[in-house]
Amino acid sequence: MSFSPPHPHHPLYFDPLPTPAEIAAWDAASVAECGMSFLALMENASREAMHALLGEIGDVSDKSVLLLAGPGNNGGDAVALARHLAGRGAKVRIALARPRGRYKGAAGYNARLAAKLGLPMLPLAKVDWRDVPDVIVDGLLGTGFSGELRPEFARVVEAVDALADRAYVFALDIPSGLSGETGRPSPVAVRARATVAFEAAKTGLVTAEAAPYVGKLLVREIGIPPVVKERHPCRAFRIAPGIVEALGPVSPVLHKGSAGRVVVVGGSRGLTGAPLLAALGALRSGAGLVSVACPGAAEVALKAGFPDVMTMPMGAGGHFTPAEAEAVREFCRGANVVALGPGLGRHEETGAFLDALLPLPCRLVLDADGLYFLAGRPALAAKLPPETVITPHPGEASRLLGRDVPGIEADRLASARELAAKYGCVAVLKGPATVVAAPDGTAAVSPIIAPNLAVGGSGDVLSGLAAALLAGPHTPLLAACLAVYWHGLGGERLAAAYPRRGNLASEIADMLPRAITE
Repeated sequence: MSFSPPHPHHPLYFDPLPTPAEIAAWDAASVAECGMSFLALMENASREAMHALLGEIGDVSDKSVLLLAGPGNNGGDAVALARHLAGRGAKVRIALARPRGRYKGAAGYNARLAAKLGLPMLPLAKVDWRDVPDVIVDGLLGTGFSGELRPEFARVVEAVDALADRAYVFALDIPSGLSGETGRPSPVAVRARATVAFEAAKTGLVTAEAAPYVGKLLVREIGIPPVVKERHPCRAFRIAPGIVEALGPVSPVLHKGSAGRVVVVGGSRGLTGAPLLAALGALRSGAGLVSVACPGAAEVALKAGFPDVMTMPMGAGGHFTPAEAEAVREFCRGANVVALGPGLGRHEETGAFLDALLPLPCRLVLDADGLYFLAGRPALAAKLPPETVITPHPGEASRLLGRDVPGIEADRLASARELAAKYGCVAVLKGPATVVAAPDGTAAVSPIIAPNLAVGGSGDVLSGLAAALLAGPHTPLLAACLAVYWHGLGGERLAAAYPRRGNLASEIADMLPRAITE
């Protein structure tokens, strides 16, 4: 099937992941372009927050609820929520960060309405944290927060976190103190049991660093018109479970020749496991024909015990040299995809081999030692085929971008986009909440954080999986996103059998057929 880059018209495969600025633009456009009332949006948000909270904790009648209302619209959401919870029998108290008369707009309306209804209010500074409520609602700071927490808010955040094991902490839109852009605490943030994100998750909510603060992420629509999202599209997306539908049905007349031919080019003396794992990843994800082109001296070790994987030894040495380039290129002729790099080794002659081998007349997945040489030999970038996918981990991305690993990890979305733009291909920045980016800046984030994937060889399995999908009709961006999601599902399924990890990379490959169907 064909596919264009993800945008809001493809909700089955991707969910929008706006930045704080983009979501603010949606709110403003809903009012300015569609005539909606911001008060209506706040009412919708507060009602959705109520339903989300009830879905998590059940009946709130007679439960004590402390709602922290910050100085902006996030605080207005909290005040409106207090009204709904009180209507359900909860014993609410609203802690205001500023005098009631200083709340403006929709937040001011809700503060005045709460006062008319006699809902208990007190200054935030007067909260007695020894009186522990059943539920704490965090409405201090919304997604527009940036910079460092002011000391008075930092003290409140620390007080809330000290009660996290005694009260149910529920954050509105984003835990206070967390960057809506990067998901980093500044310097502390509320540790919520659950966070309800209005209309869409924001970019900062889906990073691995944000996970301990966000808790369970609940996304609830509040009525932003679809036309607004079309006119003001965001540039990042979250991979949705429906992406597996992109695989389509298995044809009853499928044969091995029409199921995709993948060639893995890799291996060297002492590094024979990596290309084998890549081949297994391709086979387990449905490729019809998978072969490994490897140095002649490495073939016996690579082939041993795996009759399913075909091999083609090249030359007699233990690593590739320029002398084998023409034979390897000829062997790749007719392949749909080449996965280049697993176990390739870092011998200087192997770098010259890549100079002589590229470009190839087919799609390419470049990984592992192939990325090592790409970083060290800038001229290779111009030889990458137009439909290439690169799959670096943060260390490899560090070499490719000339930045240290903390700099890469500080903003993974930006790093992935920079990789894609610099090398003119789809870039997969591996790690928890893997990011996939295209050269035009479109990016997608995996919703899966699976510790069982953190094992040597896991990335090689992903390379083979990506190659198998790239052998089909999918665009490189969709193939890479589908591979990342499928690989993540395999890691999640393995956690049931290996709750303390300990699984092998080959077991990730073996889990792939079941992970996509269970």
